Amino acid sequence: MASLKDMRVRIAATKATQKITKAMQMVAASKLRRAQAAAEAARPYAERMENVLRNIAGGMAGSDSAPKLLAGTGSDRVHLLIVATGERGLAGAFNSAIVRLAREHIARLQAEGKEVKIMTVGRKGHEQLRRLYEKQIVERTDLRGVRVLGYGNAAEIAGKVTAMFERGEFDIATLFYSRFKSVIAQVPTAQQIIPPKFEAAASEGPAASYDYEPEEEDILGDLLPRYVATLIFRALLENNASFYGAQMSAMDNATRNAGDMIRKQTIKYNRTRQAMITKELIEIISGAEAL
Repeated sequence: MASLKDMRVRIAATKATQKITKAMQMVAASKLRRAQAAAEAARPYAERMENVLRNIAGGMAGSDSAPKLLAGTGSDRVHLLIVATGERGLAGAFNSAIVRLAREHIARLQAEGKEVKIMTVGRKGHEQLRRLYEKQIVERTDLRGVRVLGYGNAAEIAGKVTAMFERGEFDIATLFYSRFKSVIAQVPTAQQIIPPKFEAAASEGPAASYDYEPEEEDILGDLLPRYVATLIFRALLENNASFYGAQMSAMDNATRNAGDMIRKQTIKYNRTRQAMITKELIEIISGAEAL
């Protein structure tokens, strides 16, 4: 049985941990507001760009002059998986959920006889994936030193991806990240970005006819690499907001659990102390009566 001193030390340690988790919760809450605003602000731009590319790509369906980034290689043998996670932990199942989705995708592709290559963005994803797929990891990007995520960070990653595609190193690229839904809900998402898969547009009456200048091929040649960078930038912002939301929830739960532990330990300490006092009183009274 632990002594009273050991119990006091344990209670003090739990209180110190509770202070740390409470501080981390407050920091995550303050950073979440900015991260959420940035993620929500990036969505309309990406959606409008997708609409433009969908319209242009629809008019070039089956054309031999379609850019390779749009038409693809005509094969699906080699797949590149871009797995974007956080740089830090203490955020519940945020990183694990993204990696789990990527692992399921890898297992499905390998069962179909496809070759899989992996690019990791974020330290936690790399640490988890290298345990099973170290040989498949062909590129690693860490953002530990980046205080504020910018479009340049995404453009650098997109440049590596498009360069690999132009060299014929893969046929299909899929991006994995966590889409921010709310503070308590983050949705692991897989999105094919090369060649892009456009969702069907909601019907809003007869489709309009557009004349483009310069030609569609020139527009796509400029927009498609930018679209890949935009999707990666959006994924990084969504991940950032999801991370702080998950961390805020995780630290709130940890703070509550620490409070429950402190209460239980305090009750146990008081009962043990009371039992020792009672025992000493009994010994004193018994000794006095013996005299």
